[in-house]
Parts: sequence; structure tokens; C-alpha cells
Amino acid sequence: MSTTRAVWLFIGALTAIRLSILPTSDLEFDEAHYWMWSERLAPAYYSKGPGIAVAIRASTAIFGANEFGVRFFSPVLAAGTSLLLFYFARRLFSAQAGFWAVLALNLTPIFNLGSFLMTIDPLSIFFWLAAMIAFWLAVEKSPAFSWFWLLSGLLVGLGFLCKYTNALEIVSVVLVLALAPRLRQEFRRPGFYLLLGSFLLCTIPPIIWNAQHVWITLRHLQARGSLKGGFGFHPFELAAFFGEHFLAYSPLLFLGLAWGVIGSWRRINQQFKVLFLFWFGLPVFAFYFLLSLNKAAAPNWDALSMLAFGLLAIYFWRERVASHVGLRAGMAVALMIGLLMSALALDTDLIRSAGFKLWRRDPSDRMRGWKSATVAVEILRDDLEKKSGERLFLIADARDRASEISFYLQEKRPEGPQHPPVYIVESQDIQNQFSFWPRYDQFVEAKPGAPVAGGESYSEENGVNPFVGRSALWICQGIRDRPPHNIRVAFQSTEPVAIIEVRRFGESVRTWQVFLCRSYRTLPL
Repeated sequence: MSTTRAVWLFIGALTAIRLSILPTSDLEFDEAHYWMWSERLAPAYYSKGPGIAVAIRASTAIFGANEFGVRFFSPVLAAGTSLLLFYFARRLFSAQAGFWAVLALNLTPIFNLGSFLMTIDPLSIFFWLAAMIAFWLAVEKSPAFSWFWLLSGLLVGLGFLCKYTNALEIVSVVLVLALAPRLRQEFRRPGFYLLLGSFLLCTIPPIIWNAQHVWITLRHLQARGSLKGGFGFHPFELAAFFGEHFLAYSPLLFLGLAWGVIGSWRRINQQFKVLFLFWFGLPVFAFYFLLSLNKAAAPNWDALSMLAFGLLAIYFWRERVASHVGLRAGMAVALMIGLLMSALALDTDLIRSAGFKLWRRDPSDRMRGWKSATVAVEILRDDLEKKSGERLFLIADARDRASEISFYLQEKRPEGPQHPPVYIVESQDIQNQFSFWPRYDQFVEAKPGAPVAGGESYSEENGVNPFVGRSALWICQGIRDRPPHNIRVAFQSTEPVAIIEVRRFGESVRTWQVFLCRSYRTLPL
């Protein structure tokens, strides 16, 4: 069997397995939040571009608003990324190098999680790699003109619409052109400017949206990078950055990658392939390395750099492993550890079922208990409505719970166009995307002759609040003595009515407390 056929069979079988397990767990809260975006399409959102929302809108239009529908594109994109990586490695080195690149990629824990959960990362990685390959094909034809220049910029732009970090690929393009002597002439040719122009076209929707929404994404990214309080050197944060990478990418696989990249440095001015891959990896990694001097970056943030770095490592190790029995044994051990860690990352019940207890909170709990807890909330809401005879609206203490409950409610009952099924607590601060959707504290224009709740009028506001006088359920994480100030002051009275707990293997997965909040009256000015 040829290597290419073996790779196709491997990726096909793996994709079928991944598709089959998509409905086996609840949505993780980012997935639920992105699903809410997909129901309210916009040119951009609080923290990201529209790419993830468009992808989920497309898949749920076909398969429905369920776990499979939301996650469908994740394993499909993982398959696409794997195939692109194989053909690129085959073009650069050999089919055998491509096979090992695909195998190592698909045994990396963080990539396996990304092939299951539908977040921005599968989209970002796919478009980054596709743009990198298109750019390689463009410079391969230099000095002849190629439409791959235009395609490269478009792919970078599409990646940018999914994750803003993809814009750093333009930095990689400029560095490769500037540092490869034979390519510097491209700065005087139209290809580079076609690339730049097609990329800039894709930046227009987020720029327009942010201009209309107080440039909130810039403020969010500043907070995300922990830069609001200034920049400082914190060595323990840097240690955490590398420690998390060893876990997320599997210890031996990450060690081999790092060793291979560092060992390839001396060839950077000798071989264009090495220069190309090095500069398509370093800018992203360096950016998050510098941020981690202040606050450790998450291991998925710089995942884009690992594509080129991984190919560099394959190039560095392939001849050494082929000629050294000990290195072959080490490689086999590294791949087996990666396989084991990937399996555990996807299903920690493998540990629990064997009778072992986790030494820390199970990270897989992010995908458990949401549906069961929401069913309990919905039953409680229905019971209270039957007793009181009034329609209750729902408020959650954070966007995570608001998003999950919104997704799993059987009767979502939005209060109006674009309204979320569950609100977050009213605030003057812009907290997340909920702040830009209709809220229960907003005033709307009063219809002529329509009665106003409580007989009050709001001539200064020229409108009314349709929620005044209505009651709500406030759902929070954990058990509290009372709701926060903004809830207590905005309602006539509040009282706890239920504690909802979801347990697995004798341990609590979800603990929510529900308060009945009577007669909304808006916050005092």
C-alpha cells in the first residue's frame, strides 16, 4: 500500500470515529456561547470575528441545533488540516515525512481536543496552514506571477475572521520575503500587494463593527493579555507557560519538537525550507512567549506556530531516527504517551472507571452536567409559573451558565427579536457579547396608548421597560446567602427556591442555586 493511500485511510477512519463521538458529551461553554453567536449573525463580536458563528450556523442548518450539529466541522477541519500537512510535507521532504507529521499531529492531546470541540482554533489552524501552503506555491513560481499570491492573502484574511492572531501570518510573509535574498524583489512586484490587499479586505467587517461598538475588542484583548495593570517579569508565569505546553502537547512530543526547532537554527541561512518554516513559526510563538513573561498564555494560543515548527522537527529528526535504534524506541514511546494522553483528555472516565480518583478537578467536567441541570431549571420554572400564573424570565450570574442554559432549554421562549433566552445580570459595564444583545434593563419606545407598568411614565427616556413588574429566576454557581446587589435592588424581593446538583462518580459536577426574584423595578438612577 502506498504511503499516500495509508494516510487517506488513517485520516478517514479517524474522522469517522471523531464524528461518531460528537454527541457523547454536553457542549463546553465556549461552544454554547458561539452557538448563540451563530443564532445572531453579525460582522464581528465582542472578542472575535464572525468565522466561528458562520461555521456553526452552516452546520446547525444542516444537522440541527444539537451537539453533533454544533461540532460537525471540528473533525472535518481536523481531517483537512491533516491532509494539507501531509501534502505539504510530501512536497517539502517526502511522503514518509508527511506520514510521520500526520501521525504526530493526531496523537497530540491538544489537537485531539480541537478535533472534538468546535471553537475558533480548528478554523484558525486550518486557514493558517492553507495560507502558508498557498504562499509557498506563490514563491515557488517567483519571479513569474501567480494567483497564489491573491489566494494566500484571502486565506490569511479568512483565518483572521476566525481568530485575530492569524494576522501575524502577514509578519511571517514579510520576514520570509525580506530574509530570502532571491525573494526581496517581490516587494517591487504586484503579487505581494495582491496578498496584502485581499487580506485587508477581510479586515473591514470587524473594523466597522468595532468602530460602532467603542473598539471593545481592543479593550478585551488588552485584558486577555493581562496588560491593563502594566507589564512585568514574572518567572513563575513563564514556567507555567512551558509546563502547560508539555502537558497539552505531550511531554516527549513537545521536547522533540523544541529540540528539533533549536537544532535546525544553524541551517536557517543554508536552506530556504528551514528559513521558511522557521519564520512561519517564530512570530506567533515569540509573541506569546513575551506575553508569558507577564502572565502565562494558554497552550492553544500559540498553536499556529506548532505547524511549521512540527515540520521543522520532522526534518531534523527523520534521518537521525532512521539510523539510531534508541531514537526509534524513544519515538515509539513518545507516540504511545501522546495516544494515551489524548484518550484521557477526551474521556477521563477511563481513569474513574478503573477506580482511580483524579488529583484535581476533572477538566472534562466543562462538558458535563449542563443539560441535566438545565432540565431541572426548566421543570422548576414551569412549576413556579403554574403556581403564580405569571411568565418568568431567566437571568444567570455569568455568560457560561447563560449560554449553556440557553442552548439546552427545550422551550427557549425569547422575549423578543434577538433576545437571548437567558440574560446576564444588568450592568453599566460591557462584559461580553450579552452586553450588545437586547437586555431586560433596556427601555423600548412606548406604543401610543399602551398602558405603562405601575402607571409610571418615562418621558425623559421616551420609552418603557416591558420587564417592569415581572418576576425572574436568577441562577448562580454554588450556594450563596443572597444574590448580588444589582439583583437585590432591581427586584422587590428575592428568595432561594432550589439548589440543583449534578453528581457523577460520587462527586459534584454542577451545583446551582436558584432564587425567585419578584417584581422587577429597574435599578435606581
